Amino acid sequence: MRVVFLGTSLTEGLGLESPATDAWPARVAALADSSGIPMTALNAGIGGETSAGALRRLDWVMGQSPHVLVVETGANDGLRGLPVEGLEANLDEIARRVRDGYPETALVIAQMEAPPNLGEDYTRAFRETFVRVAAARQVPLIPFLLDGVAGIAQLNQGDGIHPTPEGHRLMAQNAWPVLEEVLRDIGEP
Repeated sequence: MRVVFLGTSLTEGLGLESPATDAWPARVAALADSSGIPMTALNAGIGGETSAGALRRLDWVMGQSPHVLVVETGANDGLRGLPVEGLEANLDEIARRVRDGYPETALVIAQMEAPPNLGEDYTRAFRETFVRVAAARQVPLIPFLLDGVAGIAQLNQGDGIHPTPEGHRLMAQNAWPVLEEVLRDIGEP
């Protein structure tokens, strides 16, 4: 199974010595392999990309004919304090286009969180956007991808934003329960 990971620098593996083996998409592929689930991870992460950029790249990424598309976006929207309404519209349009144009592809959304310095209202609205879109479009939602990683110095590089190889391992573990279920469901005859 081909699994494409559409995302930001967090997916790209920015700053890692070997993103091809250490970034969380590669770590998910290793978890799949150890669980007897054959899959190929295609990393389509690009540093600095917002949800609008992910939407613009969607058709190109779908040209890879994925069995599963994992969307990790929004982190840069939050870092820039972009309106939550734009994030929600972009996520919803990604989900709509995948459902309508590529019904054979399973879609999974990874939840992100906004930095707390933007205020409680923004942080809550940002978090709820992922839950709302996933529920409305009936798409599996990976809970906060950086849970147990964000804000922990030893799990992040010197910039305090991009995870270390160990941080990426934990991100893969955060994503695995949802992705394992999706992979097993589509792998059944």
